[in-house]
Amino acid sequence: MALKYHVIPVTPFAQNCSVLWCDASRKAAIVDAGGDIDRIQAWVDSQGLAVEKLLLTHGHIDHAGGAAVLADRLGVEIEGPQRAESFWLDQLPTQGQMFGFPRSEPLTPQRWLEEGDAVTVGEETLNVIHCPGHTPGHVVFHSPAAKVLVAGDVLFQGSIGRTDFPMGNHQQLIDAIQQKLFILPDDTVVIPGHGPFTTIGAEKRGNPYVANPRYR
Repeated sequence: MALKYHVIPVTPFAQNCSVLWCDASRKAAIVDAGGDIDRIQAWVDSQGLAVEKLLLTHGHIDHAGGAAVLADRLGVEIEGPQRAESFWLDQLPTQGQMFGFPRSEPLTPQRWLEEGDAVTVGEETLNVIHCPGHTPGHVVFHSPAAKVLVAGDVLFQGSIGRTDFPMGNHQQLIDAIQQKLFILPDDTVVIPGHGPFTTIGAEKRGNPYVANPRYR
């Protein structure tokens, strides 16, 4: 029994939509269905997976823009982000206009998530970590058993999330990474919201924004 994962880059922003599934039950969750939902569903169907929920890390259009339509199509609920993210989810129509995305209606998930919550994927469990800074209600999902972190736009290979958007906070982001993510095991695989995978250890040692010399 194990948690498996596969990334499907979606939208013109090449956002890493993650499909997570329990190998024992074949039940799945889709994280950040920002768009291209036909392609997401086609891949899930090709693997014989049963999607039981959608998860959101935050409310930017490239991460959340397709979630409501896909959830409705699949007959499942949306969990996450943290409640402060209503600031961005309420503005999905405006975000779509601004960036030339298909229209998305304002979105309210069926379940807001808080620090310390857990979400299930089949027989697997993900821990919810609130990591504000890029956006106020941003959450990430950690599987201790699979040693994987779905990090959204908090931490990237050699970089961190932007904090120049409304409600962004650079120090909050740095604190969240150093105090909440860097305590995870070094061999934890990080699936960022864009770009290649990395590990917690690699970012602790070499990320110019948040690395600490004592880790080298």
